[in-house]
Amino acid sequence: MKYRQTDKASALLGQLEQLRALPRPVLGHIHSLPNQAIDRPHRHPWVQLSYAERGVVTVDTPAARYLAPPSLAVWIPPGLEHGVRLGPGTRIRSLYIAADALPARACQVLEISPLLRELIVAFSHFPVEYDDAGAEGRLARVLLDRLAAAPSRDLVLPWPRDPRLQPLCRQLAAQPDCPQPLGHFSTQLGLSDKTLSRAFKADTGMSFRQWRQRCRLLAALPLLERGERITDVALACGYDSLSAFIAAFRALLGRTPGDYMPPG
Repeated sequence: MKYRQTDKASALLGQLEQLRALPRPVLGHIHSLPNQAIDRPHRHPWVQLSYAERGVVTVDTPAARYLAPPSLAVWIPPGLEHGVRLGPGTRIRSLYIAADALPARACQVLEISPLLRELIVAFSHFPVEYDDAGAEGRLARVLLDRLAAAPSRDLVLPWPRDPRLQPLCRQLAAQPDCPQPLGHFSTQLGLSDKTLSRAFKADTGMSFRQWRQRCRLLAALPLLERGERITDVALACGYDSLSAFIAAFRALLGRTPGDYMPPG
């Protein structure tokens, strides 16, 4: 399976390299390249909006990890190295956008309103070379206008630049239920607790505790989208108190874990 996934990624990268320019200011047909996930690091000269109509999109860059459930999307600026991963059952409706079609923004998670969601889904059924002077072009311009006004959300997990911290952060991201305290890791690294705390703050803008909590909460999103029980998700993400998990989740996302459960 791993070989086939790698082979598919290579084929998609080959197609991407052949795409020198966008045929229209926005490209996002349901069967076009924007709606294929390429997990290998790559870059391109246009904006990519990675959006999941269902499921969770994860975008990794050298500096950070960004997660977007269906009410959110990741804005990837031109020239930024990135890889896109999808959870099981994820259905994406992503867009490529000409670099000069909208004001420049840093890589960030954007809020997708119900109207914007419907615009993205409707646009995904337009032909690649839609009529830019007709009704399809007008809808594309409304879509761009709504994207320009979309507020950002803080669903980003920054990676530290310090090479001493990078393996630790990758380990915690892969094992969000790891129970070891700060002192365990500072001993492993041959640092004092204070030095490790300062290094985290300097590189990520967060304390170790804040970074770890965000890491755990972002790890919860794909599990909730899959329909796992909230109690099981809390335990899998290192919380032994359901109320503490719900409170922390609401503080970061402004909604309860139950709001991210699939209907039915």
